[in-house]
Amino acid sequence: MQIWNEPWFWPAAGVIVGLPIVLLALTEVQSMLERRQNRAAKIVLLLRNYVAPVGALLLLLNQATYADIDLTWTQVTATVFGFLLILVLLNSLNFALFVTARQGSWRSKVPSIFVDIVRVILIVVSLAILFSVVWRADVGGLFAALGVGSIVIGLSLQNAVGSVVSGLFLLFEQPFTLGDWIEVDGLRGRIVEVNWRAVHLNDSNGIHVIPNATLAGSTFLNISRSEAAFEAGIVVKFATDDPPQDVIDVCVEVAADLPAALPDNPASVKPLEKAKYEVGIPIRSPADNYSTLSAFRTRIWYAARRAGLHLDGDLTDNYNTPDNIRAALRHLAPALYLSEEDVEAIAPQVTLERYGEGETVQHIGQVPNGMRYVVSGSAILSVMATTGQEVSFALLDRDDVLGLTALTRQGVAARARATSDLAVLFVPVAVLDLLVKTRPRLARDVGLAIDHRASQAAAAFAAAGVDSPQQHRDFLS
Repeated sequence: MQIWNEPWFWPAAGVIVGLPIVLLALTEVQSMLERRQNRAAKIVLLLRNYVAPVGALLLLLNQATYADIDLTWTQVTATVFGFLLILVLLNSLNFALFVTARQGSWRSKVPSIFVDIVRVILIVVSLAILFSVVWRADVGGLFAALGVGSIVIGLSLQNAVGSVVSGLFLLFEQPFTLGDWIEVDGLRGRIVEVNWRAVHLNDSNGIHVIPNATLAGSTFLNISRSEAAFEAGIVVKFATDDPPQDVIDVCVEVAADLPAALPDNPASVKPLEKAKYEVGIPIRSPADNYSTLSAFRTRIWYAARRAGLHLDGDLTDNYNTPDNIRAALRHLAPALYLSEEDVEAIAPQVTLERYGEGETVQHIGQVPNGMRYVVSGSAILSVMATTGQEVSFALLDRDDVLGLTALTRQGVAARARATSDLAVLFVPVAVLDLLVKTRPRLARDVGLAIDHRASQAAAAFAAAGVDSPQQHRDFLS
């Protein structure tokens, strides 16, 4: 009898010839996928290292009917091979449906809990089929028992199961995603975790766990999906004698200078009863709500004092007093070439102003309405480079001057920002015009100061390694 007529010959020959070819092909495919950084390479690796060799071994052991081999080993090998096929099936489905899903598609929006449930169902069904085929197990009775047991458990735990099901339907609808900001029952926070039982919200007080059933049975607001920008809201009170339009202008100006405020999106200010005003500040994210309101409360105090308004009805200002103004003028008298008589004459026309840390004292392009001499605190000057980078070039402290171009009526290219509580003596343009007419040395000093600022800015640009914008010496003050 010829050997190729034996029933085991062709399966054995197929393993001897086919297995190396299959392994070689899978190796090439895996290498190609790894070069492309494709996550399917792990599935191909599983096929090459485990599925193909175990499948070849099973094919050989299936010839046990023609040799003296215990059939139990064949069944064990078939079981292992079945486990491997189930693993490949699950990974392939996950890769095809979810790993390759485009952002925003329905596949990318499927909650992970539903994926886990389907995965468990597939595993149970696959194992049942495997044991039924390989070991001739009666799985029908098992499924019947599971069905009856599920009904009993569902009836006994219907309230708990009902809440879980409500939560699952909520997740399937997906009215929110990770990172969204929601507000429910007066609680506002950012979603940091979503699971089958609850949603975790993070706010300034910590992590709040809200059951899905609670969300499913109540109304909540998804702030992140609003078409309009999120607004940080606050109510401020002034004196009834304060002109409403002046109050509105000050509030809008303060809000526009806040770090988290949206540019070109001014705050809304609505007058209420009893000299109260509701301020809505459009900001980048609800995460900036607390810091924005804190900064606004601080800065509105300084801005109200500078504008002569009375925040919270406070009609007193124990800083901008005649005595303090005269003391500041006497200290600056040498720089302004003032006599004691000049101090007494000018004192009613100048004021003391205060700025909070971080406030902008001088905006780029602004034409100064006077010169401000630093009495206490400090401020930093910065200029915008052609790349959009802001380059700081001078730190101003006591006796330094802001608004040097007030006399020439030109805008400035330097932004001045208070780096601490800043107090300045404000000398209006009208007073400066009178002073320089009789004191030419003052005009010369201002010109020298402008030249010094320009050289400081040029040195700062050179040190930063960036190109400076087209400059004019009068613009760098």
